[in-house]
Amino acid sequence: MKYSPVRNFINGQWSAPSGSAALEVESPLNGATLSSVTMSSVADLEGAVKAAQAAQQLWAKVPIKERVQVFFRYKRLLEANMKELSDLIREENGKTWDEAKAEIEKAIELTEFACAMPALVSGELLEVSKGVECRIDRVPVGVVASIVPFNFPSMVPHWTIPNALVLGNAMIVKPSELVPLSCQRIATLLQEAGLPDGLFNTINGDKEMVNAICDHPGIQTVTFVGSTKVAKLVYARAAANMKRVLALGGAKNHLIVLPDAHPDMAGSNIAASMTGCAGQRCMAASAMVAVGKSDHIIERLCEEARKIQPGVNLGSVITRQAKERIERYITEAEAAGAHILVDGRKAVVPGAEGGYYVGPTVIDHVKPDMAIAREEVFGPVIAIMRTDTLEEAIRIENNNPYGNGASVFTQSGGLARQVAEQLSAGMVGVNIGVPVPREPFSFGGWNESKFGMGDITGKSSIDLWTRLKKTTVKWNPESRTNWMS
Repeated sequence: MKYSPVRNFINGQWSAPSGSAALEVESPLNGATLSSVTMSSVADLEGAVKAAQAAQQLWAKVPIKERVQVFFRYKRLLEANMKELSDLIREENGKTWDEAKAEIEKAIELTEFACAMPALVSGELLEVSKGVECRIDRVPVGVVASIVPFNFPSMVPHWTIPNALVLGNAMIVKPSELVPLSCQRIATLLQEAGLPDGLFNTINGDKEMVNAICDHPGIQTVTFVGSTKVAKLVYARAAANMKRVLALGGAKNHLIVLPDAHPDMAGSNIAASMTGCAGQRCMAASAMVAVGKSDHIIERLCEEARKIQPGVNLGSVITRQAKERIERYITEAEAAGAHILVDGRKAVVPGAEGGYYVGPTVIDHVKPDMAIAREEVFGPVIAIMRTDTLEEAIRIENNNPYGNGASVFTQSGGLARQVAEQLSAGMVGVNIGVPVPREPFSFGGWNESKFGMGDITGKSSIDLWTRLKKTTVKWNPESRTNWMS
């Protein structure tokens, strides 16, 4: 193994998980064993919560202007360790190096936003009656937990870590057991930046640990990112235990392509959207609705897709099981009558024959009722459905149960506005294949893609991590009184 066995980080110290089950941590690039991870016990979680509670009580008393200084230093550490952090993501997740580097760059942007929090939560003060003042302050909720997925080992944890900690909370992160190494490095860098012990803790585990987090009375807020099936379970369980919950689920992002779309821009954008991070992202394009005579755009898409080669500019999928599942979707669509224009099945990378690769796959003449049109494939695959009218294209998009992202490709500003207004999705793009907002705008979908109120990043996240305290004060007994004072 290249790395030592994965450990928990609790109260500033490394400790071995005390559970019995263990898993190997494999690199999907070549199937090599990187490390091993033992599942944690409820006793491990109990220790993390107690440490977090004690640390949070002190941290909440530190002025926010001082708390953010830790994250100014942390941002510099992310920049200084860019190559090492990117290499680690590439090894444990299978991304291309450029994609891994972009993930760290996004983590830096998220940290920068957290450093601006003092300007965003400065409170309010108003004289509401003669001699009477009301003020509003934001106070932390306490101990919070973040359950993060395999597809972004660093970026998704940073959706929550900087904002939650700057706003005065203590945090427990449960990384995916498939990619636990990046969270270990985050812990060491936060400690190096001067974050007091106990405020950031990692606890390794599987679904049993997820349930324990949802049930623990000492945790006030839980966030989750993963599949819709599990997001619903987490939301229901944690909410039943009276916690604040924001659970982000899966997606089936539709791109509506009109005949007047710029062929080169549409072709390259759609190809990049469907294959970026090997299609393993909740904002990947996985369904395209071609309106009218759009063959010329589909041809350009296929040309661009063929330029993307596994092991060169396309990373691996996460496991052998994921590869088999994705290829099964393609085979079943073909058997149901769809046409495979670009086939990525049985991809093998010379020198990395043990890796888990699926090549870009473009499937035409897909019917809306096919599984590949309805379900989240989570691979570099796009299913093309054809319609004669824009109205039918919008109806297809809005009938899908998810609502993470959707885009329209057209050179008509009027049609773009019409489509954007009617799409049932929380993040909408025009001539953009991956319409992810940048800070300070928040990330969050609709419908079956999100359970809970608010968004996980940006200004909207402030309400998730804080409570409002309203204080009314009167000092001057000589002030005239009325019904308001």
